[in-house]
Amino acid sequence: MIHYQNFILDNGLQVYVHEDHSTPMAAVNILYNVGSRDEYENRTGFAHLFEHLMFGGSKHIPSYDEPLQLVGGENNAFTSPDITNYYITLPAANIETAFWLESDRMLSLSFDPKVLEVQQKVVIEEFKQRYLNQPYGDVWLKLRPLAYEVHPYRWATIGKDISHIEQATLQNVQDFFYKYYLPNNAVLVVAGDITLEQVKQLCKKWFEPIPAGKPYVRELPKEPIQTAERKLAVEAPVPLNAIYKAFHIAGKTEVSAYFNADLLSDILGRGKSSRLYDNLVKDQKLFSNISAYTLNSIDPGLMVIQGQINGGISLEKADAAIQEIIEEIVADGIPEAEVTKVKNQAESSLIYSEVELLNRAMNLAFYANMGDVEEVNRETERIEAITPATLHQMAIETLKPENTSTLYYSAMQ
Repeated sequence: MIHYQNFILDNGLQVYVHEDHSTPMAAVNILYNVGSRDEYENRTGFAHLFEHLMFGGSKHIPSYDEPLQLVGGENNAFTSPDITNYYITLPAANIETAFWLESDRMLSLSFDPKVLEVQQKVVIEEFKQRYLNQPYGDVWLKLRPLAYEVHPYRWATIGKDISHIEQATLQNVQDFFYKYYLPNNAVLVVAGDITLEQVKQLCKKWFEPIPAGKPYVRELPKEPIQTAERKLAVEAPVPLNAIYKAFHIAGKTEVSAYFNADLLSDILGRGKSSRLYDNLVKDQKLFSNISAYTLNSIDPGLMVIQGQINGGISLEKADAAIQEIIEEIVADGIPEAEVTKVKNQAESSLIYSEVELLNRAMNLAFYANMGDVEEVNRETERIEAITPATLHQMAIETLKPENTSTLYYSAMQ
């Protein structure tokens, strides 16, 4: 159970406070309601580029890291298709430093052309190293557009094409900032050895003077139901053949359906006792590794099975072996003992994740942004509600050929 109190500033900034006086530390997490799904198709990668730009200096603070390091703090950020998240951990006694830094970034970036040029080069190099010049690096550049036809999940967070970052202008950057980086498009969570009254005073001093912007109303195209199996074969200089299978599932806003899909992925491929690993790696020795997982998407997302195939085994044989296990689950369901085991694993992971102060802050921010922060305290309840019958129904609805997009990734001969 994560306890919290909350209030909203006049400029629309949602603030959540989680007091934990068992630690001398504090976490300050600010989530902006913008991710790669909010980009234009001909101008992708901007949400991720902005994550980098936000560390390049703001209106009154030329260096973000130096003052934070002086007070014993650390920071980082990440971008996803759904959100951009920034966080600081520091001694609670120095928490005002975090408010000063984050409020100045929200007020305005420096918009220094040299910073833009430097960060463009950094992101372009990241694109090349992680996605173009690394074995299997371009999988998501190929699998996403195979699985999605119209929804902007069809491009990766890094962007659809490297040229979109190369051609970004200072005006593009300013337009993006003033559209999305607004107090009324953000959630602030403060956790640790602090009090509600202390946070209210600091918010009033540092965040309340920042003016609200025009409300962002998200209007994204709805992905049509997939009605036929899709396949793509590619060849690249990789050590082993690999296979990736994506199935459309509910998004996190469809809470019950999402949790059932997520647990189904655990049964299929979480850990070395899962169906796929136990059968295809240990017993048949067709794969060197195999796993299954969901993408944790707010809008309707994907369940993915991926594995690297041992030498001498064809892609077709490996795919047929996966399909055999899928068909067994669809036909026979899952025994209650197996369901109980995986539910226990999921609940243990949830409890363990909440040990970390920063994780609690991030979870509060994520669910608050989704519209119902109390869902953060219903996750155990959602897991416990899953039964063999609900999982069997999920398998029937999800693991069918017409809902599958398969990528064959062949090692170049």
